[in-house]
Amino acid sequence: MDRIAITGGTELRGEIPISGAKNSAIKLMAASLLTDQPLRLTNMPRLADTRILAKLLNRLGTETEEVDDADGQGMVLRTPEIVSAIASYDLVRQMRASFNVLGPLLARSRQAKVSLPGGDPIGARPLNFHLDALAELGATIDLNGGYVFAQAPRGLKGGHVVFPAVSVGATEHTMLAAVLARGETLIENAAMEPEIVDLADCLNAMGARIEGAGTPTLQIQGVSHLNGATHAVMPDRIEAGTYAMAVAMAGGDVTLKGVRCEHLLPLIERLKAAGVEVVPEGSTIAVRRKAGERLRAVDVETAPFPGFATDLQAQFMALMTLADGESVIRETIFENRFIHAAELARMGADISVQGGEARVSGVNGLTGAQVAASDVRAGVSLVIAGLAARGRTLVEGVYHLDRGFERLEEKLQACGAQVERVSSEMAA
Repeated sequence: MDRIAITGGTELRGEIPISGAKNSAIKLMAASLLTDQPLRLTNMPRLADTRILAKLLNRLGTETEEVDDADGQGMVLRTPEIVSAIASYDLVRQMRASFNVLGPLLARSRQAKVSLPGGDPIGARPLNFHLDALAELGATIDLNGGYVFAQAPRGLKGGHVVFPAVSVGATEHTMLAAVLARGETLIENAAMEPEIVDLADCLNAMGARIEGAGTPTLQIQGVSHLNGATHAVMPDRIEAGTYAMAVAMAGGDVTLKGVRCEHLLPLIERLKAAGVEVVPEGSTIAVRRKAGERLRAVDVETAPFPGFATDLQAQFMALMTLADGESVIRETIFENRFIHAAELARMGADISVQGGEARVSGVNGLTGAQVAASDVRAGVSLVIAGLAARGRTLVEGVYHLDRGFERLEEKLQACGAQVERVSSEMAA
């Protein structure tokens, strides 16, 4: 099994292009089930997760084609007909977000059988929000043998969905089902993440009628059918934030290209408070920190957008291991998302965890070690810690990184980082 090998101590200098957002792309791909016409996605990342979902969609009847043209990387998806309304365990278990094919299958085929998902071990993300919303839209739901059986023989109908707590996945899932439901659907306490807006923009381009995306209340007027469309996947704000913190840890001067600065305001604010120079301008962000300048400790509490993203928490914890003083990091979204703390401790970090709170006492330096990624974001936090550590760091669990970061080693190498993918034999 491959590992990522990093020799720390080199400043990063250059430019890093930001890919399309993984968290948006996989939901946009699911939208292709809602129409028999082609959906063309540009600025499309090529990741393990997008390819897993493509395999699942292929089984359901979607033709997927990766394309390279004047618009860069793209994917064209066509679903002339649903040839199977069954999403089996072998693929759904590999990526939790693939569960979101349930709503589109139900909306178009009026029935679906979808395996309960697997995914990262970062907390109990209950599915009852998803299932309750579909039931409110008129679906009959039955759980049996690890599968969800859903039926709506007369089609879905509009309803009033009120989420008990904000859920990005459940909001997206309800949108994907409600666009073809009869009548109006009102979603309250909806997630406001940029990915919600991106999905709404794509669905509206396909002929849906969605208003209020980016606010707590969504109004969806169902339509009888959707058309094909061309849509550019939004830039990945998590990838951009990760590379910003990589520069902050290792030192140097890097410009992130193709970003939407407004998506990163909570992180930019905290990086500046930590003593990092951050200059947003247009679709770029310049990040600079001189070698030898000590970071300042900054507290962080994760929250739904527009708060500090939980998907940037692990990376920020890595950054704070080298700060002067103690920082407090509170995780309010996922209860098990401090697994990386123990791995950072193997590199010399001083972190104490109690419940949903971690206290990070900054140290003078980290030392390279053999560490393991437990999920996508935890894994990349170990990579950026390795960039600043003395000696060599080996990160196991590379498949986690391949799920969420496109050409990770290549982008870092272009800025001078000593990082490479090695086989287990070479690593030994």
